[in-house]
Amino acid sequence: MFRSTGAKVGLLSLAALAGCAASQPGEELARPQPVFDVAAFFAGRTHGDATLKIIFKDPEQVRVEGNGHATPDGALILDQVVRRGTQPPETRQWRFRALGANRYAGTLTDATGPVQGNVQGNMLHLRYPMKGGVTAEQWIYLQPGGRTALNRMRITKLGITVGRLDETIRKLD
Repeated sequence: MFRSTGAKVGLLSLAALAGCAASQPGEELARPQPVFDVAAFFAGRTHGDATLKIIFKDPEQVRVEGNGHATPDGALILDQVVRRGTQPPETRQWRFRALGANRYAGTLTDATGPVQGNVQGNMLHLRYPMKGGVTAEQWIYLQPGGRTALNRMRITKLGITVGRLDETIRKLD
């Protein structure tokens, strides 16, 4: 009897965990307007304040300074300086290209493969593989006024959520 109850509790726990991983973080923030214009929001300077929570670790504060610009061929380049807790600053670069029909493709220096993105209303959804066999997904929600966006990031390994980031990004110019 004890084994059966333990197995049931284990299965229920796994089902609950899988259910959490399947939901879209921040989906209550999704709206049809304002439509997320990726190039307009990330061109110029941005500042992000975030909390990163990795499984079995204490939450840590993250600050991101960004500077974006368009290239002559229409790509968007976003250079960022990332400060995590007391660690030395790291730099990374995003490159985005619009594919039409609200779709984007690009690269990120932290990613091990291509970045795929799409816009639906005020939401920019990004997905990309990272080192260690993990996948990152970001749901970035442009807020009314167009100068603030809320980023909800989920990091998964083998379908299990191992990290989350909640960030507020502000357009500075």
